[in-house]
Amino acid sequence: MLSLFQRKRTSVAAAPSPTPAADPPKGLLRPESAASLLATPRRQKLLEHIWQRTSLSRRQFATLYRAPLGRYAELVQQFPASESHHHAYPGGMLDHGLEIVAYSLKLRQSHLLPIGSSPEDQAAQSEAWTAAVAYAALLHDIGKIAVDLHVELADGSIWHPWHGPLQQPYRFRYREDRQYRLHSAATGLLYRQVLDQDIFDWLVGYPDLWAALLYVLAGQYEHAGTLGELVVQADQASVAQELGGDPAKAMAAPKHALQRKLLDGLRYLLKEEFKLNQSGASDGWLTQDTLWLVSKTVSDKLRAHLLSQGIDGIPANNTAVFNVLQDHGIALATPEGKAIWKATVTSDAGWSHSFTFLKLSPALIWEAAERPAPFAGQVQVEQEDQGVSPPLTPVAPDVQPVVPAAGTPPSTVSAPSTDSGVMALLDVLGVAQAAPVRPGSPTQETEREPTSAPAPTPAPPLAANTAATEARPEPSGAHFMAWLRQGILARKLIINDAKALVHTVAGTAYLVSPGVFQRYAQEHLHAAALAKQEKLEAWQWVQKGFERLGRHRKQASGLNIWTCEVTGPRKSRRLHGYLLADPGALFQELPPDNPFLSLVNEAMKRESPTPGERNSAQ
Repeated sequence: MLSLFQRKRTSVAAAPSPTPAADPPKGLLRPESAASLLATPRRQKLLEHIWQRTSLSRRQFATLYRAPLGRYAELVQQFPASESHHHAYPGGMLDHGLEIVAYSLKLRQSHLLPIGSSPEDQAAQSEAWTAAVAYAALLHDIGKIAVDLHVELADGSIWHPWHGPLQQPYRFRYREDRQYRLHSAATGLLYRQVLDQDIFDWLVGYPDLWAALLYVLAGQYEHAGTLGELVVQADQASVAQELGGDPAKAMAAPKHALQRKLLDGLRYLLKEEFKLNQSGASDGWLTQDTLWLVSKTVSDKLRAHLLSQGIDGIPANNTAVFNVLQDHGIALATPEGKAIWKATVTSDAGWSHSFTFLKLSPALIWEAAERPAPFAGQVQVEQEDQGVSPPLTPVAPDVQPVVPAAGTPPSTVSAPSTDSGVMALLDVLGVAQAAPVRPGSPTQETEREPTSAPAPTPAPPLAANTAATEARPEPSGAHFMAWLRQGILARKLIINDAKALVHTVAGTAYLVSPGVFQRYAQEHLHAAALAKQEKLEAWQWVQKGFERLGRHRKQASGLNIWTCEVTGPRKSRRLHGYLLADPGALFQELPPDNPFLSLVNEAMKRESPTPGERNSAQ
């Protein structure tokens, strides 16, 4: 299996290791060799774990894993993995790289690859797939050093990673104009510096593996199959461990990165819709170290936003939403292991009220420079059996890790203590634990900045958010039709599918009731307030508004609702809904009728009329 690789050793020689300088100029970091960078006890433990998951001899492991890991280490040196999110300390990118390789190889053991192949083929390709998983994990973020960082050398020149490993003392800062996710596109600039030609010659012999690996390296995880899923889950596990979450839960995360969708939705809402830190009613409050969001508000609005983006699978039940947020490490649990916290908010003006909250880490939502100013009042947690705890604010905050900018000596850089994080990581990976150690160079100092640091950047004015809210159209029958048409054109609402809310039947559009009206009401929460005035459920209010438009076709008996029979390969069922008089209201070009649906003779006795049918005969 590895004979080709063992035969060929004609690759281009690796770039020389950096020559250590005795004392780098003040404010600069000294480039280190791979041996020095990987020599810390924690990194040695991770390397040992990676070897144990490969089933290779030490000599084979040195060729296939240790050499690429060494080249990666010399390329990323003391760069952090992010500016102020996960692994945001000197050496964080190297730590993250080793962690995600370790996690990915643990996950890989639960999969027989390539899926669907014979046991003989899976055994023959086993080591190649294992190596590909490790390489994809290691390289998934390497493009950051090409597009996110500005690196200056001691002689004043600018370093780019395609120049090869650093040979001079250096300093770096994050680019203010960097583009989020551009690093995925930049990976192709660099992976040739980590993987040599013999590795490529070996992997290209497995077409399915090769295609999946190229898709991952191009950032197209959706096309990379199981290989892409393993990298995403391993990345989530490493990030969860660094941010104080549960790596085991992250490793068990479902497909399609629901965690990422939930986080993106929360970030959007906090930027565009939620009102924070009001002296009275508010959607949430940000203290020095915690983001408190009113539980029902965040559940309703997050569901509405995700549905409006065409993201299905979000539970309709609020309790289930809370559990999903907790299971994905987004909502932090109470001491009793629950997602919901009870707390009382007191403003500096004397206003006070109790709420049920979700508790989040602000670092999941904002970069350090973007974080709004903390709440001037207090948030007091109500313990179930112990009354009210001491105020959570104001307290002196722990300083976020900072990155050495131009002119900043390394001694002023904070690297967080990861003693407990290392123990948790090694627990998940099944590695025997040693004495806790700090990441990074043994010479790195870890000091806190004084608590008199400048205040965080103030939050933007809320007037813009209020104006945006007021500019939204009011829910109505006409707006329902416009929403339906736009959703179909944008493919956010699928048609003629097993779970579709819109079908084409009898040469026109068929709207499934009450599902299509419930979906609209979930996306447009204000409909509930309008419906309450008429003592109706939100979806019933929307349904009545649609009926008043007169855009639907009635039966001869005067009933609005038509019954369709759905016939599948193994069973059949009934749907109830509306037929549009003019399908052009939704479609620019009418699709063919759904062959699995047929209208039931209106004279046929219905087994159970729908609520809409009972009250909609006009």
